[in-house]
Amino acid sequence: MVEATPSAVDSQSTGELVYLTAEDLKLAASLLYQTYKGDELFRRIFRADKSDYEKRLRAAIREDLNAFWENDQPIVGLRDGDTLLGVACLTRPGNSFGPNKFWHWRISMLMTAGFLSTKQVLEKERRIKQAMPDVPYHMLAFIAVSPQYQQRGFGQLLLKAVDSIVAEDSESEGVGVYVTEQQQRDFFSQRGYQSVATIEISDLPGELLFRQRNAD
Repeated sequence: MVEATPSAVDSQSTGELVYLTAEDLKLAASLLYQTYKGDELFRRIFRADKSDYEKRLRAAIREDLNAFWENDQPIVGLRDGDTLLGVACLTRPGNSFGPNKFWHWRISMLMTAGFLSTKQVLEKERRIKQAMPDVPYHMLAFIAVSPQYQQRGFGQLLLKAVDSIVAEDSESEGVGVYVTEQQQRDFFSQRGYQSVATIEISDLPGELLFRQRNAD
């Protein structure tokens, strides 16, 4: 994993933005699980009506983070000492996002999250990739702030780090994100993300947003 550089991340008195290490992945997985376990799209994809929903969701997040790490995709954390306040995960331009993503990830997902959930994840990514602009781009797969540290501007700091990473990659034309809640739409729209398409996944309508590189 690359080292964090001053141009890629900002430091604040309330926290420091850094690239996470392999030792941080367990903390990051726990934080993402706490954030996304109530997300309606995740509840539908991973079948919250089943008794093993939480187990399969934890496994899926763990496999995603492992795939990010093993394939050198950016994982940015906001830390305050030993406390992980937030995390953002990006895929670089290329085949790291979409139905043709890492083969070993697909095998691990089938073994942990199950066939139906894995199929729905791949279908979600296929439809998103199909609707994205036909240019090289990053994709914001996860962004989360620990529940006890929300409403403090930490999400904005994570997005600034995302913007810096995208701006420094001459192969990328911008960054996309898929959202299903109005609060999420407002958060990204206020920061320069524009609507690309409306997509319904697992019978849940959502919006695909895109921010052009160096849009400011």
